[in-house]
Amino acid sequence: MPVLPGAEPYRHEGGEIGVLLCHGFTGSPQSLRPWAEYLAQQGLTVSLPLLPGHGTRWEDLQITGWQDWYAEVERELTGLLERCAEVFVFGLSMGGALALRLAAKHGDAVRGIVVVNPGNKVHGLAARALPVARHLVRTTKGIASDIAKEGSDEVGYDRVPLHAAHSLRRFFQQVDGELPQVTQPLLLLHSPQDHVVPPVDSARILSRVSSTDVTEILLEQSYHVATLDHDADRIFEESLAFIGRLAPSVGKEGTATGG
Repeated sequence: MPVLPGAEPYRHEGGEIGVLLCHGFTGSPQSLRPWAEYLAQQGLTVSLPLLPGHGTRWEDLQITGWQDWYAEVERELTGLLERCAEVFVFGLSMGGALALRLAAKHGDAVRGIVVVNPGNKVHGLAARALPVARHLVRTTKGIASDIAKEGSDEVGYDRVPLHAAHSLRRFFQQVDGELPQVTQPLLLLHSPQDHVVPPVDSARILSRVSSTDVTEILLEQSYHVATLDHDADRIFEESLAFIGRLAPSVGKEGTATGG
């Protein structure tokens, strides 16, 4: 299937500091593209992959699971570690959970983590029904474009396939058990008004990680997809300052490629 316009992966070969960005469930690299381009303009090496089953049609997501999504970001991390002296991992929503698992599994190889409205649990009665419901109903309504800023839209699916949602639920359970293994510096930014991931998820993550260098920032003007919302510039600037504090050296300019 062709990739939806704007949902293409993005890479930029910059200097010795690398950043891996992980997009969210049913979303695409488009939600993080401005963030990735901002970091690339600072001379960083950037990787923003398209997760399997995403960026095409929801039917493609239906036949994937969390192991596929995690394997993709782990491959990208391995590639960055081969090219860069320091690597940071960033993520939005489910991408935040992917980032946290990479940190838990790869230890000191990950220099620091930045997560925006990270997911930790599939909430509500519907979540408990998923193991059975997914065999009876194929999809439920989509979760894309929870954005306060008028005129800003997310490239994502308008339906959520329930087989994939069930896998997401199991992934969140897996990551929750691994959070104590996260020891790296952590910058967590979240929106008090989020109609997809409630603030309790961020509180849970903060309470369970073992990191001692932790910064929490509230994004008062944004909804879930804060990277495309009113607080986007703040996210970009705070994440760059976070990198600058932990890895002060700055790499040379490189070249950007899409697709």
